[in-house]
Amino acid sequence: MPQVAAALPTVASNPATTQEKAALYPVVKVVDGDTIDVSVNGEKIRVRLIGLDTPEIVDPRKPVQCFGREASEKAHEILDGTSVRLEMDPSQGDLDKYGRTLAYVFLKDWTNFAELMITEGYGHEYTYNLPYRYQAEFKAAEAEAREEKKGLWAGACGSPP
Repeated sequence: MPQVAAALPTVASNPATTQEKAALYPVVKVVDGDTIDVSVNGEKIRVRLIGLDTPEIVDPRKPVQCFGREASEKAHEILDGTSVRLEMDPSQGDLDKYGRTLAYVFLKDWTNFAELMITEGYGHEYTYNLPYRYQAEFKAAEAEAREEKKGLWAGACGSPP
């Protein structure tokens, strides 16, 4: 699957400039709660969201994890049939170890999809190695979800990640 990370916007010092120039990319497929396929210039690009980890449903090495189906269903509910904006973060590199493009995903109204998923308890904040641009916001969203016992934090899964 081709990757076109170089064609996507990077974190800008002036968010208004980024917003003015950010293209919308059709969502081709929701793989799971933290991975999607988008069409960029007619090519399908697999995107792994920076800062979000949701329970697994498609990892062939693991069984479906508790709340994985719910997280995936929520991602489908929000993203199917839509277009999204993608933002790269130089601190995270362009690709993960599986060759997926690393990016933030924003809805048309500029809602940060990962932050929304974390706030609603469908996933948790995930720092792979280095801090990233929205880390503080994502950690705050997770703290709120935990406090309000939403989703993963409601107790149905035993001890969440």
